[in-house]
Amino acid sequence: MSKIQETIKNIKPIDESFYEKAQKRLDNLTKPQGSLGRLEEFARRIAAITENLNPVINKKVIFTFAGDHGVVEEGVSAFPKEVTPQMVLNFLRGGAGINVLARHAGCEVKVVDIGVDYDFGKVDGLIQKKVIRGTKNIRRTSAMTRQDAEKCIEVGIDLADEYAKKGYHIFGTGEMGIANTTPSSAIIAVFSGRPVEDVTGKGTGIGDAVFQNKVTVIEDAILKNKPNPKDPIDVLAKLGGAEIAGICGLVLGAAKNKIPVVVDGFISTAGALIAYELEHKVKDYMFAAHNSVEKGHKVMLERIGLRPFVDLDLRLGEGTGAAIGISLIEAGVKIYKEMATFNDAGVSESIEKAVTS
Repeated sequence: MSKIQETIKNIKPIDESFYEKAQKRLDNLTKPQGSLGRLEEFARRIAAITENLNPVINKKVIFTFAGDHGVVEEGVSAFPKEVTPQMVLNFLRGGAGINVLARHAGCEVKVVDIGVDYDFGKVDGLIQKKVIRGTKNIRRTSAMTRQDAEKCIEVGIDLADEYAKKGYHIFGTGEMGIANTTPSSAIIAVFSGRPVEDVTGKGTGIGDAVFQNKVTVIEDAILKNKPNPKDPIDVLAKLGGAEIAGICGLVLGAAKNKIPVVVDGFISTAGALIAYELEHKVKDYMFAAHNSVEKGHKVMLERIGLRPFVDLDLRLGEGTGAAIGISLIEAGVKIYKEMATFNDAGVSESIEKAVTS
């Protein structure tokens, strides 16, 4: 049995009794029932995922997976591939958007080179897990071999296992890879059966002519590679990216270890979607941080069955939305744990009934 198969086998359904027990406490807090809306939902789900009615979210980490994409040769991005390693170094220096928002949320950022076409040498702080030096041009051939796709998934699983053993309480997903909205759009087009133009956006800010070229490139890639939507790893290998595969593995590993995972935007959700297509139970361990500007993101979220926390017109990636999502989840857990119950506050029974009715 492969590591991927073994991981999937060990993903268990959520014990729904924890939802009920957590809801009982939420309903006894000094507020009208349900008045804190989705913050209550977040707390209830965290208690159920972790099987802990006194959940802790102290150790928080966002994994930013980096990989290059051969399809950049087709002129689908506003930026050249050299930006990928430049941004990796920026992450490590603490100067990127993800670093700022992660500091705000009290999260660590772990940068993972899983497929960058660049030799970093010895760089402090970089997790070096390179499987490939970028994907191939999907308009011409498969992005990578099935074996390499599986190795990239295994990198994500191994990181989930390692950080679970280190006692981390919540994971976030992030990515960096110039042109990676192109494979992400291709992936959702295949799984949804929707026209490519309906699930493709302007990425980093391309103009109309480049957008039309991008749509054509994706259509050509699907026609050339003929991915099988009933075989998620085939779709990943033929159209995806190393960082997308790493995120898929992280989601699978998080679910196996009963650790909540907050999924960032479009590219991160492409990885989460592959994990979902492999095993639907992972949905219950995932939180969708936000709804991206990218058109295909909403289609992905609807397919998985996830409702995003916020819609802030974000389209940066890196894990920025995940940092915001983690802070909102932590707010919900603090409400659940720190707010007084009616008994704690000495509120009379008649007032309690009036407030909760």
